[in-house]
Parts: sequence; C-alpha cells; structure tokens
Amino acid sequence: MGMVAGLLEGQVAIVTGSGRGIGRAVVNLFARHGASVVVNDLEHGVAEDAVAEIRNTGGTAVACVGSVTAPEFPERIVRTAVDAFGKLDILVNNAGYTMDAVIQNMTDEMWQAMLAVHLTAPFRIVRAAAPYMREAAKKEMAEGRTVYRKIINVSSTSGVAGNAGQANYSAGKMGVVGFTKTMAREWGRFNINVNAVAYGFIDTRLTQAKEQAQKVQIDGREVVLGIPDALREMAKVVIPMGRAGTPEEAAGPVLFLASPLCNYVTGHVLLVTGGSYM
Repeated sequence: MGMVAGLLEGQVAIVTGSGRGIGRAVVNLFARHGASVVVNDLEHGVAEDAVAEIRNTGGTAVACVGSVTAPEFPERIVRTAVDAFGKLDILVNNAGYTMDAVIQNMTDEMWQAMLAVHLTAPFRIVRAAAPYMREAAKKEMAEGRTVYRKIINVSSTSGVAGNAGQANYSAGKMGVVGFTKTMAREWGRFNINVNAVAYGFIDTRLTQAKEQAQKVQIDGREVVLGIPDALREMAKVVIPMGRAGTPEEAAGPVLFLASPLCNYVTGHVLLVTGGSYM
C-alpha cells in the first residue's frame, strides 16, 4: 500500500455514515493506514463509490448499506465486518444529521429522530459488537494475550456546549458523551478504549449554506441539510483559526484515537474545533 508502517495494520474497522463527509475521510485514512473497513451509507451508489475508491488505491473495503436506526441494522453491520474479515477491532459511530427548530416549534418526531440516530443507534451497535469485542477479549485474556480495541463515538460542540435551535441534536450529542464514559468504565478491563470526538464547524453537507442546501430522504422523511449563510460567516469569526475545518482534518483525531498511540486513553472527549469552545 505504499505505507512504511500503517498505524492500523491488520485491523478491522466499522465506520457508520462513511459514504460522504467526515466518515468518508475517516475510512480513506483508516484504509491508507492498513485497516480493512466496512463502509456504510443510506445510498447504495454512494457506499459502493467509497468502497471502489479505497480498493483502487490498494485498500480493503466492503459496503453495508442502510440506516443505522433500522432495528436489524446493528446486527447486520457487525456481521458484515466479521463475515468479510473475521473479526472487529475498531468501531466508529459517525452517522448522523440535523433537524433544527427552536423548542416551541420542535415536534416530538423531530426530537425522537435525533435521539434515534445519535444516541440509540450507537448504543445498539456497541451492544451488537459485544460478542466480537468484549467476549473476544475475555478469550484472549484467558490465553494470556493482550489485544486492544477501540470505539470512537462522534459528538459535537452543540452537545458539549449547547446550540440554539438544536435541543434535539445537542441532547443526543451530549447523551453520546455519557454513553462513551460509561462504556469506558465497563470495558476498560477488556483493553477496549472508548472515546469521543466533538466536532465544531467542519465543512460538510450538514454545514453548507442552506441557500444552496440539498434535500435528502432519511428514514422516510425529507430533510433539508445546511445552515444559513449568515451563521456560517459568523462561525468563522469566533474560531481562533479563522476558518472551518476540512473532513480530512476531522478524520485525523479519529485515526489517533483508533491507533495504538491511544492505548492508555479512554473515556475522553477530544474537541476538534479550530480552537473554539476552549
């Protein structure tokens, strides 16, 4: 693969929502560092495109298409990894989107949709992964072997600091922090490091100007992605680095947390914000 030494050589990783944006940058980076990756997207074509790109550059990848909120999905994506590559080392819960409204205009459905994708889905996927992470570790320990595994959950500064118009999204993203810290406590003795990244303003479909926004179908409802242009410009003023981050810059810290460099880091929330929310 042209790598001198990949940080993830021989590892198997699942990254949800990895057909585009930050997730896509993460699977590309993981594959470059020697991991076999399971790519996930709502759209078949998008997932296959991401897989093809990885394979064309000498990496190893398979697709698992579908919504993380579907009850059958967690079991299916874990099985995809194990059937294709025989094990599971790294899990990145990245899939998500926003559905903004001020509280008095927020419907129960908008609230539930955000909790379902940002909080319930990671919970179910981690639970589905338990046989291949927790149980596998118990077996290895009985054999006197130490194998490190990683779980990285994606949070947001909207979660850890709050954000007007995002009561639903921020509740889900802060919930992820509590879930992350509890899993770090439960699975620490199995050498499973559980951490979170909290993103600030990263340039993706979710943060493009709403004026040019895309309408997408998610779980049977139409969702308009993006934020108003005035807010985009204002955000840059409060970021010490003076600009939004790129998906590639967002992916780097995920590689760090997934790598052996982080074997003694667990229960941590890493802010990736260009210096805002210090």
